[in-house]
Amino acid sequence: MDDCRIDAVDVHAFEVPTDGPDGREQDGTLEWDATTMVLVRVHAGGRTGLGYTYGDVSVASFLESQLVPVVHRQAPTSPPALWQRMDRQIRNAGRPGAGAMAVSALDVALWDLKARLLGLPLTHLLPSYHDRVPVYGSGGFTNYPLGRLTDQLTGWVQQGIPRVKLKTSRDPAQDPARLAAVRSAIGDAPELFTDANGALGRKEALYWAHRFHEEWDVRWFEEPVGQPDLAGLRMLRERGPGRLEIAAGEYAWTARDFADLAAGPAVDCLQADVTRCGGITGLLAAAGLAATHHLDLSAHCAPAISAHAFCAVRRLRHLEYFHDHVRLERLILDGTLAPDGGALRPDPGRPGLGLTVKWPDAERYRVYGTRTS
Repeated sequence: MDDCRIDAVDVHAFEVPTDGPDGREQDGTLEWDATTMVLVRVHAGGRTGLGYTYGDVSVASFLESQLVPVVHRQAPTSPPALWQRMDRQIRNAGRPGAGAMAVSALDVALWDLKARLLGLPLTHLLPSYHDRVPVYGSGGFTNYPLGRLTDQLTGWVQQGIPRVKLKTSRDPAQDPARLAAVRSAIGDAPELFTDANGALGRKEALYWAHRFHEEWDVRWFEEPVGQPDLAGLRMLRERGPGRLEIAAGEYAWTARDFADLAAGPAVDCLQADVTRCGGITGLLAAAGLAATHHLDLSAHCAPAISAHAFCAVRRLRHLEYFHDHVRLERLILDGTLAPDGGALRPDPGRPGLGLTVKWPDAERYRVYGTRTS
């Protein structure tokens, strides 16, 4: 492995239409009709590592133009060293947003490649604390009819997932009926989470925080105000119900973003997205920061990667088992995991992430790149 060099990198993007009403889905601040996976593969020593992110197709172009030349012909033995080279490369091209997503996808692929070269599952290569990651079912889009909303959330509970989340706050006047229907359908035992996606102002969010908790026993209020409003998040954490946790962090691109959320702190539970925060290398840094601030870290989406990566998070809380990503990953990838007892358990018998691309199925969704061997 010491003499091994990265001899090829290929980049792809696949756009999968949503299965929401009239082909659309909504949350508190956004409406969309498709989800795009930008996927990168790194080849060395007869093995192939795979990584991906979710973003606009332009991330694929960014990745190919800015980052592929940085890792080509380099040794795959130290993903963090290559991460540092990539981070320097994107300084002027743009570090947050598309730049962070591109670095994340390639960093994951480099870790996957190293694990495969060593013949190890990724969880055995990483400094893992856990062999499984608890999940919560997530979807409950604001444009779902009540029947579909309750069917989706009760479906997760019936699979043994003890916590579920719905989107709220696009039209706050509609939320009481939606929450009442969900709580009636799932019963009293499962934990109920909400996500406003930053749709509310501070006082409005405080009002709904109390109602959510008092009337429907909601225990998690994600991004009640936008993540940049650190003072608003901190106010809600301090003045909201004691058993209702404020969460944010899915749009933390850099270590500074996590440090700002942890200061105070502004949240009760920190979130991180391994496909946005700098990949596995960035996640390990975020996990250390969370631990030093006595905060748990929750995984945002991308379950086929997060189930492996978050085993290395000491203060692990849980993983968002997000409807769109679960559906897309099953369409595009072989080797995805299904919940078992409310958790995802990486397969110790498969090297790396244990994932391969289902090319015949993926091709119909291609919007970037060409198929390679």
